[in-house]
Amino acid sequence: MYEKLTHIFITLIFLLALGNVQAQETKLKISHLTGDFYIYTTYNEYKGNRIPANGMYVLTNSGAVIIDSPWDTTQFQPLLDSIKVKHNKTAIMCLATHFHEDRTGGLRYYQQQGIKTYTTRQTDALSKKRGMKRAEFLIDKDTTFTIGQYSFQTIYPGKGHAPDNIVVWFAKEKILYGGCLIKSVADDNLGNLGDASVRDYATSVKNVQSKCKNPKHVIPGHNDWTNSKSVVHTLKIAEQLEEKLLNERRNRKFLPRPH
Repeated sequence: MYEKLTHIFITLIFLLALGNVQAQETKLKISHLTGDFYIYTTYNEYKGNRIPANGMYVLTNSGAVIIDSPWDTTQFQPLLDSIKVKHNKTAIMCLATHFHEDRTGGLRYYQQQGIKTYTTRQTDALSKKRGMKRAEFLIDKDTTFTIGQYSFQTIYPGKGHAPDNIVVWFAKEKILYGGCLIKSVADDNLGNLGDASVRDYATSVKNVQSKCKNPKHVIPGHNDWTNSKSVVHTLKIAEQLEEKLLNERRNRKFLPRPH
């Protein structure tokens, strides 16, 4: 009898936890990518519009690895809860791909939960300067991590969306996490250019192409992530914008000067 009541109690607790996770998914959407790879999406307001921000987590034998933290600050813990309830895994690492808030916002919170947090030194310097959240551990150069059964490489391709943007490449699985450097095929422009380098953008995307050959899956920082042609699409709009700005400079140069 006691064992039966205990079983019922545990089942009720599980159902309550699962219900809470499902309720959160209006703010936190989790989608299966392939194998042990999952895309999570949170939302925030930008210029009056509700914008989705993509992150990824990977289930390893050692625990879950999170790439970029939620943009919505209310979803830091629900993401951890969802990973625990859905997969019975604990997050052990969080890596942010550049210094903007939609990537680094949860670093301090996750560090407080005992999760190892990582950024590049370049990201850390910008985070310190701009008052953003900072990681506990810093990457000096392109680095290969092996966590459980998975290996992945962080790659700095050059300036683009931000001076410090990196991508994450799972070479064996052919999964490229492009972050905000890479734009969704649903986008017709490069988005927020406040910290961007238009002059370097196309070259940086070409560097991604040269180091991350034939990806099967490409995850951009925002919007639709289901199309593997996002890198090619990003290069096209980056080259178009660069050419437009060059033409504008040429036209200004040859305008007649007032006497």
